Amino acid sequence: MCGIVVALFTWNISLFRLPGQGYTYFIEFGSKESARFLPELKAMNHYEMRNSPGYDSQWYAQIAMHPKLTDPSIRKAVDSLPYRARRILFEWTAWLAGGGDPGRVMYFYAVQNVICWYIFGIIILRWFPMDSWQNTFRWVATMLSFGLIFSVRSALLDGPSLLVTAIAMMLLEKGKTWWAALIFGISGLGRETSILGATALPPPDPRNRRTWLPWIGKAFLVVAPICLWLLYINATLGKADDIGARNFAPPFTGLVDKIQDVVSGMIAGGDHDTIVRRIDLAVIVGLVAQMFFFAGRVRWNDPWWRMGAIYALLMVFLGGAVWEHYPTAASRVLLPMTFAFNVLVPRKGWAVVLLVIGNLGMFGAADLLKPPGRETFVVEGPSELRINPKDNSVVRVVFGPKNWWDPEKSRWEYFRWTLGDCTLAIRNPQPFTIVADVRFRARSVDDRGAKVSHDGKVLWDAKLVGAEIREATISDLVLPPGDTVLEFKSDRPPAYPGNGDERRLSFSVRGLEIDLKSKR
Repeated sequence: MCGIVVALFTWNISLFRLPGQGYTYFIEFGSKESARFLPELKAMNHYEMRNSPGYDSQWYAQIAMHPKLTDPSIRKAVDSLPYRARRILFEWTAWLAGGGDPGRVMYFYAVQNVICWYIFGIIILRWFPMDSWQNTFRWVATMLSFGLIFSVRSALLDGPSLLVTAIAMMLLEKGKTWWAALIFGISGLGRETSILGATALPPPDPRNRRTWLPWIGKAFLVVAPICLWLLYINATLGKADDIGARNFAPPFTGLVDKIQDVVSGMIAGGDHDTIVRRIDLAVIVGLVAQMFFFAGRVRWNDPWWRMGAIYALLMVFLGGAVWEHYPTAASRVLLPMTFAFNVLVPRKGWAVVLLVIGNLGMFGAADLLKPPGRETFVVEGPSELRINPKDNSVVRVVFGPKNWWDPEKSRWEYFRWTLGDCTLAIRNPQPFTIVADVRFRARSVDDRGAKVSHDGKVLWDAKLVGAEIREATISDLVLPPGDTVLEFKSDRPPAYPGNGDERRLSFSVRGLEIDLKSKR
């Protein structure tokens, strides 16, 4: 079961890789914010969510690409830089892994969560050894918890922070309390709430004065890194005391509002909305079950209970900004509580039912890992040719309004089948003409001729034989400003391919690449 989960996760993650753009889909850059992005980012081929403001990871990724916080370009590129810069740890790790090269740093940041997921899975075998089905369930439930998959899916900081927490707990159980305190302190640089896990450290004995000085020293190790970093941010960027708008609220206010919103949405929403609301409700029910477990089973001397309980208390005060929308951010903020819950729930009797209820959110994880909308072309070439700096528009391909089937993907490439004669336009947003090479592969369902033409001039003509794949190159194609329309035609009507496919197909265009060479 462990191997199946890892294999399915790996296969699913591979579907997020886009041609020419790698795994930048994870970062969720928004096109509405693209005007303020770093110049280095604008010059790179990356995925942007169209007509969207994007999500938090787009700011952290840019800090990783340009960690010198005093530079004016990063101040302009990141919203609320003093607030974002407090969570610097995993921007530093991405920068180091990428060797300081902005392109490599961005690509590493995009997959950093995936790497941490694998490492975390190995470490928690300490608590969930594969010697019983119940341990296997706990391992799977932790690895596929809604909050952890949310962190992976959106390249956020919560998954890597949970890994650091697991390392600290491992050191604590081995009796290395000073090292555990230091790791908890470092985790605060990844996410401020991570230092709450330090409540797992042994408290001082009120009857023994000798225990107080070591406890104070460990407490200093926990708070010193984040305090020193906040002092630096205050000195260089200004006040760093922003706790985030509406992140906290009076007890249970945010949770109650979330439940009301979900229930009313289930009653009024359409089919898709109902599915999303059901997943949302499952996540909330699971978190509430975890919270009541820690509230109703007090174990002051258990470090795992202390850690889970402090996050259960945090859950009570989370505000609307953390609960609202889908997927809810509370699921990832409270990941240490979920982890501690799976470690502590008893293994006999009705506790097994509680274990399942507390992990209901994992059944919604598959919804977060739906592969992205597929791109069926790649544009290569210098940034000064690909991107118009005036409005950040890029050279792109627009498939004609008819006779193209939806994009598809094999294990190695993206492609689209044609239903008959069709067109595609290469859109040049620049004020000057560009010279480019166009490359693709073509495959048919039978023997037929295929050709590509522009303005009545044949640019490529070939005989396709069965399932044989033919390479095609159109050299030195002139792309004036605006659209250059290419016509794709076949000498035979479309045919049924068999194998249960009820579509009529002509030929497929695979691995379409536009290589921009020079301007004219």
